Amino acid sequence: QVQLVESGGGSVQAGGSLRLSCSASGNTAVRYCMAWFRQVAGKEREVIGSSYSGNIPTYHGGDSVKGRFTISRDTNKKTLYLQMNSLKPEDTATYYCAADPGGRWPCSSQESFYNSWGLGTQVTVSS
Repeated sequence: QVQLVESGGGSVQAGGSLRLSCSASGNTAVRYCMAWFRQVAGKEREVIGSSYSGNIPTYHGGDSVKGRFTISRDTNKKTLYLQMNSLKPEDTATYYCAADPGGRWPCSSQESFYNSWGLGTQVTVSS
């Protein structure tokens, strides 16, 4: 496992932007999967997208975030980012970072694939 720490959450008005970061520490494979999930209060956690080191991210979240959210990664810093633009009240959720440090590929959209999780960062979007 690795330790994951998310940051960058907060409160923003609809139409605004936030950039979340997830820093990983610990032993990892040279290339490995990281992902962003989110959970609205009272609902199941849902995947946003995943990233395998050096590859283009895959967005699993469908139309809900398409064109508004962008995943990027700094491999040297072991940091995953989530740029969120044109935020909507329905984006209000706790956002989680996850990792599978063992190097399996391809990355999965399933929670069970990831064995390391951050504590989450809250994003609140007001109308």
